[in-house]
Amino acid sequence: MTATADQVHRQAARYELAALAELEQLVLEGGRWLRMRVACEVEVAGRRFPVPVITLGSDDPQAPAVGLFGGVHGLERIGAEVVLAYLRTLVRRLPWDRVQQRQLESLRLVFMPLVNPGGLWLGTRANPQGVDLMRNAPQDAVGRVPFLVGGQRLSAALPWYRGPAGAPMQAESRALCEVVEQELLGRPFSLAVDCHSGFGLHDRIWFPYACRREPIGWLPELHALKALLDASQVHHPYVFEPQSRLYLAHGDLWDHLSLGAQARDARAVFLSLTLEMGSWLWVRKNPRQLFSRDGLFNPLIAHRQQRVLRRHIGWLDFLTRAASGHALWLPQGIERERCRREALAHWYPEHDAEHDGSTRA
Repeated sequence: MTATADQVHRQAARYELAALAELEQLVLEGGRWLRMRVACEVEVAGRRFPVPVITLGSDDPQAPAVGLFGGVHGLERIGAEVVLAYLRTLVRRLPWDRVQQRQLESLRLVFMPLVNPGGLWLGTRANPQGVDLMRNAPQDAVGRVPFLVGGQRLSAALPWYRGPAGAPMQAESRALCEVVEQELLGRPFSLAVDCHSGFGLHDRIWFPYACRREPIGWLPELHALKALLDASQVHHPYVFEPQSRLYLAHGDLWDHLSLGAQARDARAVFLSLTLEMGSWLWVRKNPRQLFSRDGLFNPLIAHRQQRVLRRHIGWLDFLTRAASGHALWLPQGIERERCRREALAHWYPEHDAEHDGSTRA
């Protein structure tokens, strides 16, 4: 389904969803640089919301690609705002930035900032059907998951509801998966980042798996990317780790896509990352946010929100540059094996000990 900027404008005006209105303005500003389509539409309380997809850059199917996603959990609007802030930076840089223009000749960028517009409009984590989209994929975790948090099928009235067993994925989940499959998978190199807010005092970069404690096949590449980040942004604030170090979960969409990508083409590299912004950083500075459901997941003071948006622009820009130059840093041969062993020792010490046939205290 395709849509013009004028259609998005009419929808934004009618439904008063601020993020849609901002996206419409960016599409108008971006002019010839941007292409837009609507992945699906969702309905809530008699209103219909589009799920827009913005693409720019190379049309070469062999070019590296980066996908940026936000708004999967409607309550965490800061995730959508971070993705929109980076898109705004690109749009306003493109008319004069020759370096950026040349980069896009050999790089494809995909933006899906409003995956769950119904949840954003309602101010809920789940979509309008009460389903948590990040628990909605079909795979079950291998191992014990925390009660409720790891995903449950008891009731949509409880949080982290996965949806009925055996039912198709929700329209928003399917739309995200279709965009990833069409735009990212099958390329020699692609990278996705999904922006969320979560409890904690640290900003975390998670990678799969959430459904098992085993290392993902692209562990050497992820370790090399972390080393690249550590070397080029010496004082960055991120904790880079597999999600399974914190907890296991059923139905994670990025697990689902990563498992499918590995089965589809073992030679291609697809690195999916989740940015979990530490919301306790904002609560600690403004304890009154404890009394606001919105404040538990989003900065409520304007200057603090602006600081959060600025904080992550550099990292997202780093990812596009890393994708553009992937052939210069992806480990090969002996170097790949070295990265794998270092990654196991760093993130999976128990797994590394079993592999060595040794024991560790």
